[in-house]
Amino acid sequence: MKISRIAQVGAVAAVAALALAGCASNETPAGGDTDAPATSDLSGAIAGGGASSQEVAVSAWTAGFQTANPDVDVTYDPAGSGAGRESFQAGAFPFAGSDRAFKIDEIEAGPFDGCVDGSGIIELPTYISPIAVIFNIEGVDALNLDAATIAGLFAGTITNWNDPAIAALNEGVELPDLAVVPVHRADDSGTTENFTDYLGQAAADVWTFEADGVWPSDVAVAGEAAQGTSGVVSAVSGGNGSIGYADASRAAEEGLSSASVQVGDEFVAYSPEAAAAIVDASPFEEGRGEGDLAIALDRTSEEAGVYPIVLVSYMIACQEYADAEAAPIVKAYLEYVASAEGQDAAAAASGNAPISDALREQVNAAIELIVAE
Repeated sequence: MKISRIAQVGAVAAVAALALAGCASNETPAGGDTDAPATSDLSGAIAGGGASSQEVAVSAWTAGFQTANPDVDVTYDPAGSGAGRESFQAGAFPFAGSDRAFKIDEIEAGPFDGCVDGSGIIELPTYISPIAVIFNIEGVDALNLDAATIAGLFAGTITNWNDPAIAALNEGVELPDLAVVPVHRADDSGTTENFTDYLGQAAADVWTFEADGVWPSDVAVAGEAAQGTSGVVSAVSGGNGSIGYADASRAAEEGLSSASVQVGDEFVAYSPEAAAAIVDASPFEEGRGEGDLAIALDRTSEEAGVYPIVLVSYMIACQEYADAEAAPIVKAYLEYVASAEGQDAAAAASGNAPISDALREQVNAAIELIVAE
């Protein structure tokens, strides 16, 4: 990771480390892991929501956090990234999960009703996962695809699985004379935005649409629209000839086949390690607030072992809360989410990539900025 954000609050990182070990409301849990603070004096409830990709990870984080904080109730509605951002901005949720950060113009337009006016927001890249290109072709278990071919399959310029472009990448594979049925998200989805960002960066000659959470309506082939990650996975599972995109952990749960993607001269299968590698090779976006850790992913990297179709899902919170009761609970919850214990719990449950120690230092510094009015 090219650490270019939070230089101005570098000293806060040290404070954050001390806070995890010794704040009155963040006492060290039994077992001595200062990365996973126990806050047993906390009580109350917070309800968040957003990215469905994070659903399994959030369940793991919530279970671990509530074990250390039995008087706190945390709920999460996996209604999709767009719904999560909208609810957070309207003040309905004190925190949200999103597979993309707020855009700078969205932040400038505001307002964020749950935050103190002008306080800014916190965006934490705490969930890193590859996006699998999943397919269902009877008799075919493995495929190699390059960016242009993937773009063609979803743009409608490649309409049959025995197309020469696919055959050229898969020598010896018997490809059927079978129509391609692309499946995309019906809802406003951060997964879609990350996927279309990859297509636009890596295959701009084929994919001529802007990266967006809403699937472009003027794509040549309509394909099939499905609600949420589970909807895409279900549609691909049930349709011979289907191809879709989904958080890799959910694809693995269903046993779906996934394509290996060309990076440089090799074809790379998705893995948590390959997803983490591209995040650590990418810089933070410029022009954002001190606690806004949006990452500018380089989808065209040709570094060995990098998997380019990756989503970085964010936990989003206020820097300063109007609700004094919500602030300490959100802050403690996010401390657990970012902790080594929390990251390992999520990875064990969902197969995502734990954040690196260098990124954790930046995330903890951002969390320390959270206060109540």
